[in-house]
Amino acid sequence: MLSPRDLPCYPDTAHRGRCPASSLPLPVLLLSASLATVAIAQTPPQPQETAATAPSPDIIRQREQELEAAREQQRKATELQEKLKADIAAIGQDRSKLNQQIIDIAGQVRGVEGRIADAEARLRPLDSREQEIRTSLDSRRAEIIEVLAALQRAGRRTPPALLVRPEDALQSLRTAMLLGAVVPELRGRAEKLTADLGELVALRKTIASERDALARDRDKLREDQVRLAALVEERQRQQSAIERDMEAEGTRAIALSKQVDSLQGLIAKMEQDLKSAAKAAATANLQGTPAAPNGKPNLGALKDPARLSPAVAFASAKGLFAYPVNGTKIRDFGASDGAGGAQKGISLAARPGAQVTTPCDGWVVYAGPFRSYGQLLILNAGGGYHVLIAGMERISVNIGQFVLTGEPVATMGSTSQVASIFATSASQPVLYVEFRKDGTPIDPGPWWAANEGEKVRG
Repeated sequence: MLSPRDLPCYPDTAHRGRCPASSLPLPVLLLSASLATVAIAQTPPQPQETAATAPSPDIIRQREQELEAAREQQRKATELQEKLKADIAAIGQDRSKLNQQIIDIAGQVRGVEGRIADAEARLRPLDSREQEIRTSLDSRRAEIIEVLAALQRAGRRTPPALLVRPEDALQSLRTAMLLGAVVPELRGRAEKLTADLGELVALRKTIASERDALARDRDKLREDQVRLAALVEERQRQQSAIERDMEAEGTRAIALSKQVDSLQGLIAKMEQDLKSAAKAAATANLQGTPAAPNGKPNLGALKDPARLSPAVAFASAKGLFAYPVNGTKIRDFGASDGAGGAQKGISLAARPGAQVTTPCDGWVVYAGPFRSYGQLLILNAGGGYHVLIAGMERISVNIGQFVLTGEPVATMGSTSQVASIFATSASQPVLYVEFRKDGTPIDPGPWWAANEGEKVRG
C-alpha cells in the first residue's frame, strides 16, 4: 500500500523539502491509501500458510456458516419433496389437473430462463465497463501520485486512520475540493478522478443488485425444475399404465428407424408399421382438423387441459406459435445448411439444460435417436402437418402420446446434439425445428408469433 513516504515531495519554505506525516491533511492521507488500494485491489492472494498452521477464527466461522447454509438447503429440499408428494397425491388420476400443472410450471420455467438470460446480458457490459475503469485507474498511477503530492503540500491537518475502499477515495477527493485543498490548476484532474471513481462506485452497486436478482432467479429455476420433473414423471407413469407395451414399442421404433434414410421415410415407416404411431396417425386424420368458424381459430378451446385432440387446426394457427425453446435464431428456413444445400427448418441456439415445449397440440409418432439429428421428436398435428424437433439431450414423452401446446417434452443438453451442418458456428446447444405438409418441408415463419402477447398457451 502507498504511504506518504512513497510519494514524491518537493522543497518548500514551510517544510524545508520534507513531508512529515503530521503535516498532511485529512483528504490527502485518505486519498493516498484508498486510491492505491483501488489500483491493487485485484492483486492475487498470497499462498496460504502451511497445513500445520491452525485455522484462524475467521476460517472456522466461515466453515460453520457454509455448513449451516448446506443444512438449510437440505431442509428446503426435503420440504419441497414432501410438498410435491402431497400435490401429486391430491391430483391423483385427474389427467386434466396434471396437464394444467405441467403446462403452468413449464411456462414459469421458460419465464425464469428468459429473465436469467436478460440479466446475464445486462451484466456483461457492466462487468466490462468496471474492468475498463479499474484498468484506467491502474494505468494512471503516476498521475494519481503527482496529484496526491500536490495535495500533500496544500494541507496542514493530521490524518486519522487510513481508509481503503473506492468509496473512501471518492469521498476524500470531494472533501478536498470542498475544503479548497485542490489548487485551481489541479481541479480539472481531480474532477476527472472523481468522475471515474463515482462511476466505479455506482457500477459496483448496480452489479451487486443485478447479481442478487440473478441468484434469486436461479434458485427459483432450480425449484421449478424439480417440481416439473416430478410432475412429468407422474405424467409418464400414468401414460405407461395406459400403454403397458410402451417400452417394447420404443425399442421397435428405434429398430425401424435404422431401416430408413430420410425423415419422410421415417414418418411413413412409423405411421404404417408401429402400432402406437399408426393409432396416433389415424386419430389425427379423424380429429386433427377442428372447425374454424369464420376462418378464425377458437382459442378458447386451448384452455381445456383434458382435450384429446388439437384445439386449433394447424393451418389456421398462423402467427400464434411460440418457439419450442428460449433462444436465438441462428439459421432461418432456406438459408445455407453449410453443406451446399438449403436449410429445411430453423435452428435456435439455446441455453444448456433449457426446457423444450411443444409449439402446438399433436400426437407423438416418433421419439428417439435418428441419424445425424440426435434425439428427434415428431408430432402429427393433424391435417397432413408434422412438426419435427431435434437436438435435445433427453425426451420425456412416448410414442402414441397426445401432447398439448406448451407442454414440456424434452430438455437440452450442455452441447449441440445435432449434426454440424445445423450448428457449424454455435458453441451453445442447438434446437432444430421443421414443419412439413404432406411430407414436404414448409417455411415455419408464418406460424411464429410476433411477440409474447400473441403466443398461444395451453
